[in-house]
Amino acid sequence: MAQREHPLRMVAWELTRNCNLNCIHCRAAASRGPYEGELTFSECKDVLDQIGAFASPTIILTGGEPLMRNDIFDIIEYGKNKGLRLVIAINGTLLTKEKAVRMKEGGIKRVSLSLDGKSGESHDAFRRVEGSFDAVMRAADTLKAVGLPFQINTTVTRLNVEDLRELYGLVKAMGAVAWHTFLLVPVGRGKGLKGEELSTRAYEDVLNRLYDVEKQNEIEMKVTCAPHYYRIVKERGDTPKSAGCLAGKSFMFISHRGIAQPCGYLELHSGDVRKNGVKKVWEESPVFGRLRDPASYKGKCGRCRYLAICGGCRARAYEMHGDFLHEEPYCSFDGTTG
Repeated sequence: MAQREHPLRMVAWELTRNCNLNCIHCRAAASRGPYEGELTFSECKDVLDQIGAFASPTIILTGGEPLMRNDIFDIIEYGKNKGLRLVIAINGTLLTKEKAVRMKEGGIKRVSLSLDGKSGESHDAFRRVEGSFDAVMRAADTLKAVGLPFQINTTVTRLNVEDLRELYGLVKAMGAVAWHTFLLVPVGRGKGLKGEELSTRAYEDVLNRLYDVEKQNEIEMKVTCAPHYYRIVKERGDTPKSAGCLAGKSFMFISHRGIAQPCGYLELHSGDVRKNGVKKVWEESPVFGRLRDPASYKGKCGRCRYLAICGGCRARAYEMHGDFLHEEPYCSFDGTTG
């Protein structure tokens, strides 16, 4: 029953927490490690087997920096042979033409790169490694050269909100097939950015601006970690292309140690795929079950007429209120049902 009502459509899988950058917003506070207890190659194959046995989601291979795993191409190849749709999120610094070719031949459908500043100065300050901006530019050129589609992810904070128009122009000039914007969730190392997240009024403004950009239909766009964007789309007379927060409903995060969470930003132990298997965790997790029950939502989210297409950010609610079912703290809508 649970599976029919809530098919697993997307998995973000943190293959490693090792990373060669020290980004100021990193939800995992990732660094070079080492980190103990990461899933072995054999265990990774088991996870892919289990996913393929009951679902056909897009699987985002992420980290940390997944290219820091010595067996990353073996994992990719195995997933391809299972008929699974794999994409990968990298920071660009470790990409070579040879690795790009191996990704493409291994079945990777899309690569995501992150760009959080319009220049080397601003992006490198965000990523805290000099040269990271240039690495993204080189990686984009490499991916274009081998014919592997890539998207650009941008985390929006007060530090770059005034540069979004220029960032959008840069994303198009780079040849990206999509621009995914993420509204800051101050968890992990991102807790140090408290005060740099947008105010509720600024959120409303930037989401309307992003909708204006999306309506131009120049490039695929997705606004993430701001589910009230879809309320704005509806209010402005359009039909939302997606629901809001998908955490635990059609989306699952798996950590480097095999611990399931609703998403990467909501660090709630929701099951152990090593012990219980992916299917059992997805269908029987009590945390996921509560997220799937609209009657359990509290505050203005619980009474909001847009609950079904929004749902509020559960990670922000948890960070602010200590309760993942509480109301979204950065939404200005009053939530009434009139």
